[in-house]
Amino acid sequence: MNIRIVIVLFGLLSLNFAQAQNRIFTKTGKITFDATGNLEKIQGVNKKVTCAIDKSTGAVEFAALMKAFQFEKALMEEHFNDNYVESDKFPKASFKGRITNAQAINWSKDGKYSANVEGDLTIHGITKRISSKGNFVIENGVVSAKSSISINLKDYGIEIPALVKENISEKVSIDIDVLLNSVK
Repeated sequence: MNIRIVIVLFGLLSLNFAQAQNRIFTKTGKITFDATGNLEKIQGVNKKVTCAIDKSTGAVEFAALMKAFQFEKALMEEHFNDNYVESDKFPKASFKGRITNAQAINWSKDGKYSANVEGDLTIHGITKRISSKGNFVIENGVVSAKSSISINLKDYGIEIPALVKENISEKVSIDIDVLLNSVK
């Protein structure tokens, strides 16, 4: 009887270990967005982005706290959090999706791989389906990923007041850059 319990426990531990080897993760990913209009440079950077990828299924998840975006000018940061993304009401942005061509990525071989990603992007409490192309670079078991997307602020319920319409672009470019390690 005791031998059966030990075998079952060993089997469960082995399963968890195998699943962990298929997951890569970071808490220090970087998202940069550019909403530069005609009159002023407006860029924010967040270096505390979490990202998890399940290599076996291609599942991808991102989360970014809105208050972690930093700007060149403190006043821009204040307006971003208070007037536009309403960080107290909508504290994070997230993405949940999958790599649609995950089978084309050889996670155990160094190289550069193109990826197609589809999923749901949630910003300001509004979720929209998006798709993007990206690149994975695998070097000595470390995975880096980069992608870029563009969004329209009004699609996510973010309004630009007429007074500053020339300063802020309604179309925002977002660059994603993450370095992922295996889950231990």
